Amino acid sequence: PVQHKYNRGLTHHRVTQCLFLAQTRLASPFWFSMWWLLREVRGSWIKQRRYWFVLSQDSLDYYSGPEKGARRLGTVVLTNLCSVIWPDKQSYKETGYWSLTVYGRKHCYRLYTRHFNEAVHWACAVQKVIDTKAPVETPTQLLLRDIEENKFNPEVVEHIYQHNPILKYTQGPLYAPLLPFPYGNYSGKGYGPVREEAVKLFHCLQQLESAREPVPIIQGVLQTCLDLRPLRDELYCQLAKQTCCTPQPHTAAHLRYWQLLTCMSCTFLPGPAVLKYLRFHLKRIQSQTPESEMDNYATFVGEALDKTKCRECVPSWEEIQMLMSRQEMLCTVYYPGSGSCQLYINSHTTANEVLRRMQEKLGLQESKNTFALFEQNALWEQPVAGGTLIADILTSLSSKESEAPCQWKLCFKLYCLLDADGISLESIEYLFLFEQCHEMVVRGQLPAGEEDLQALAALRLQCIVGDFSTHAPCPPLDQLFPSHVVEARVLLSLSAAATAASRGPPPHCQLAVAPGLLAGAPWSQTSAHKQKVEQDLRLRSWLKEEAAAVMSAVVERWKGLAGYSRADGMAAYLAIARQWSGFGCTLYESSTGSFSQKLWLGVAATSVSLYRQGEAEALESFPYGQICSYGVKDSNTFKITAGDRDLLFETTKVADCSWLTPPPPPRPLPNA
Repeated sequence: PVQHKYNRGLTHHRVTQCLFLAQTRLASPFWFSMWWLLREVRGSWIKQRRYWFVLSQDSLDYYSGPEKGARRLGTVVLTNLCSVIWPDKQSYKETGYWSLTVYGRKHCYRLYTRHFNEAVHWACAVQKVIDTKAPVETPTQLLLRDIEENKFNPEVVEHIYQHNPILKYTQGPLYAPLLPFPYGNYSGKGYGPVREEAVKLFHCLQQLESAREPVPIIQGVLQTCLDLRPLRDELYCQLAKQTCCTPQPHTAAHLRYWQLLTCMSCTFLPGPAVLKYLRFHLKRIQSQTPESEMDNYATFVGEALDKTKCRECVPSWEEIQMLMSRQEMLCTVYYPGSGSCQLYINSHTTANEVLRRMQEKLGLQESKNTFALFEQNALWEQPVAGGTLIADILTSLSSKESEAPCQWKLCFKLYCLLDADGISLESIEYLFLFEQCHEMVVRGQLPAGEEDLQALAALRLQCIVGDFSTHAPCPPLDQLFPSHVVEARVLLSLSAAATAASRGPPPHCQLAVAPGLLAGAPWSQTSAHKQKVEQDLRLRSWLKEEAAAVMSAVVERWKGLAGYSRADGMAAYLAIARQWSGFGCTLYESSTGSFSQKLWLGVAATSVSLYRQGEAEALESFPYGQICSYGVKDSNTFKITAGDRDLLFETTKVADCSWLTPPPPPRPLPNA
């Protein structure tokens, strides 16, 4: 007796199938599944027809009927490159059927059934057969292996190249990838199957020869390889092919392949097998064309492969142009006080290297304080990890500028003050301290009363402008005084006015109106919009008035500083700032389970402290001698263990967590 495993309404057709399945299993050990399914047939319109399918150890076949002499209508030979798309709910909602798709080299079968378990059974069975198949190797892979085995026998290698055009330059199109890719393997991101994208890549390479401007094509090819990782080895093989046995190797058109290979070598590393062949190919070119432009490119690519890390961004337009001519590009690094340095960098330069060079240029090698690079605009900044590639940072900054109309720049700044008292008053480091302290004041990161804030603003004016004069240029208030303080005062006045208005007029003056009577009237919406516009105008007017009042108070203080030198003003400014116990610490905006509001986590030279934003006194402070261990727990959580307490701090800036490492303590930590 034969019984279907799902036991759902056995019809006459199902019984016939089961009997035929039992008969065929007895007759042939290779046939282990047969059932009828609906197959999508494309003609003048898409329709579904019923066929009988047989899954063997080598193929998936379908027949016109269940009888023994039925005609076979089609087959998919199953190899390691075939793939199965499993049934999904979206397809079931749209069609009422559970579907699975089997991709072969030439054919694609889209099959349907009413029963989910049946669709899963077929998908599992087909996938199991695919998994038993040996990996498929393309002719190119076999030839690369032969070359690797015979690389010390030049005659054999030359024979391989002469008799295998697949390894040499061609003007014709490529109809299949050089390396194996699964059939029907869609990667998303708007791309088609990887096999098709590999063929399109070769077409893009050939366009380089006649392109008037090659940079957009090169950038597009690199973006494809960034999105589709498997195509990196394929592109290296295609470039090796197009730079081998070129009929006119010294023309500008054919050197474009070398220029793209140069950009690839500074962006992505190939796999081990392709890397071995690529190095062999470069040495072969160098031996065949010594002291040529191709020799220079081959040398550059070989050296780049020893330094390259996989990039996070596609090289910018400027970087590609520099790579095409094998030159370095100029990078501008700003530092506090409106100064800047220009450094030459390449695609492999890291943030740590730039830090060392900036310290040398500014004479800060002997400083006991630590420095860092920051991505910065007028409102926001984030430290750059030491191993980050500067080329990636510059590319990301240029993309941010295109998205938002604000200037982004790379800045060199003090990161953590380990010896704030040992900074010489004549050094540029003292200027850094003054400028960065003022940045904290303007951003509201240094808690101080309004009197102190006005005094700081006046001292800042004395330092940058000099003595008061009616003709002296005066910067706007938001560059001297924290704007949130002005806004808070206006909002406090508004809330007081709203509280008074909510009490309303006396009861005998109130007009009774039926609720909802005027809610839907057109003039009510117009009135609400007009009222909102009036409120916005009134709010801006109050902000202007309040800002003018604050600026007037600051100017009065400024007048009293006549005769102060720049050095005196900076010293007085820092003296006020040093009154805060957290002066000199690196602040991170974070939150912890013990407090609902946002906090500052301050990392200083001797301790780690926790502050409420806007409050001068620390909630808690942990000297390094009490800290047992610390580190990044996950992408946005920092953990400190002090005694028997575990403190977890969450931050929205993922990159910050990598910098939440306190400076070395004065003595070894117990569990460090």
